[in-house]
Amino acid sequence: MRSAVLLISGAILLSGSGYASLPSTVDRVVVFKSERKLVAVRNGRVVKTYSVALGQSPLGTKRCRGDNRTPEGEYHVTHRVPDSRYFLALHLSYPSEDDVRLARNAGCDPGGSIEIHGLAPEFGWLGQRHLEKDWTNGCIAVTNGEMRELYSRVRVGTPVEIYP
Repeated sequence: MRSAVLLISGAILLSGSGYASLPSTVDRVVVFKSERKLVAVRNGRVVKTYSVALGQSPLGTKRCRGDNRTPEGEYHVTHRVPDSRYFLALHLSYPSEDDVRLARNAGCDPGGSIEIHGLAPEFGWLGQRHLEKDWTNGCIAVTNGEMRELYSRVRVGTPVEIYP
């Protein structure tokens, strides 16, 4: 797993974010919180990189409902949300069993409803400016145009890995 992360990290640095075309589907999504990057992968190759905004408290993994942290770990897309408050969304399988255990040990509820999503209608005009500050309650946010692209290419069941 770690070698795959290093390979993808290197590909991000070498390739930048300008790609000719995105394939019809991606088979893996990888998020690097410290770099504020979401990477779409197909057959082990980086096909596109997106800049993202995270939870308002981006350091560390999500422990408790309301901590405004984006989780870290291995998840998958559970369902697509066409009528999301945040344009379109891909709902993730958070909390995992490990997340539930960590929350119990901390004496709290792990929360839920972690998504990759776009911008609310009243903020869609911000576009890339939404990246100036981490603003979500723990989700991963992209522009509405980028969300439209991801929504059309990421299927239910697609693995999503989130790294510090």
